[in-house]
Amino acid sequence: MTANKAILMIHCSDQQGLIAKITSFIFGFQGNITYLDQYVDPDEDRFFMRLEWELDSFNVTLQEFEAKFLTELATPLKMQYQLSYTGKSQRVAIFVTKESHCLFDILARVKAEEFNIEVPAIISNREDLRFVADLFGIPFYHFEITKENHKAQENAELELLQSLKIDLVVLARYMRIVTAVLVDPFENKIINIHHSMLPAFAGARPYHAAIERGVKVIGATSHYVTCDLDQGPIIEQETAHVKYNEKLPELLRKGKDLEKIVLSRAIALHLERRVMVYKNRTVIFKT
Repeated sequence: MTANKAILMIHCSDQQGLIAKITSFIFGFQGNITYLDQYVDPDEDRFFMRLEWELDSFNVTLQEFEAKFLTELATPLKMQYQLSYTGKSQRVAIFVTKESHCLFDILARVKAEEFNIEVPAIISNREDLRFVADLFGIPFYHFEITKENHKAQENAELELLQSLKIDLVVLARYMRIVTAVLVDPFENKIINIHHSMLPAFAGARPYHAAIERGVKVIGATSHYVTCDLDQGPIIEQETAHVKYNEKLPELLRKGKDLEKIVLSRAIALHLERRVMVYKNRTVIFKT
């Protein structure tokens, strides 16, 4: 996305003339709309919309525009909205434990300039992946977490995230439960990845259990984190078929590949402001 565009995402009760009202309002400030996607959920009678417009000839600041939009449209029409612009790179903290495949994939995409982000911190409950942080020149923070100190350590992590002005947290195979201490201040701003076996297999060795069961499909799911474990709004999913003669190493490799691509897609959708959450579900606006 170019650096001189604004993005507006809206949801509200469906009503006649919404598109005309919103687009006319933006055009009134000389905003040139370059993208518009909208969807109406008939079951909820809910209107969802995402717009992008160029700021080159926009004749007010975004702060002035938001104040007028809030007063003249959002409040009277009871809209929920998010307004952002593309010029600011987001600051992302990555949480890890001991598996490195997702971490390496994210950092490689940052180096390749696929993600317009800064990574000021890699945070872990173990020391295993400090070497990755050193390779990429990123500060590594170790917070050993036990049942006794979990809350205190999460408070310390929260203080660090706030001091670093973190916009997004990515759990790149972070194998600890994240509680309300972090979830509440970062609502819909913590993305997780986990295996999604068909059928599902709980526990620490899901691929081992899957191969023993003879599954035909494996998968991965990326979602926003809520206080209900693995029940947050789903952003992205992918599956892969398993051949009858595939062995555990092949399944593990295939599973890791799925986890990397699904997590990277979810991060990209979030960074591009294409995800809107409503009632623990997501509306994903097309690219």
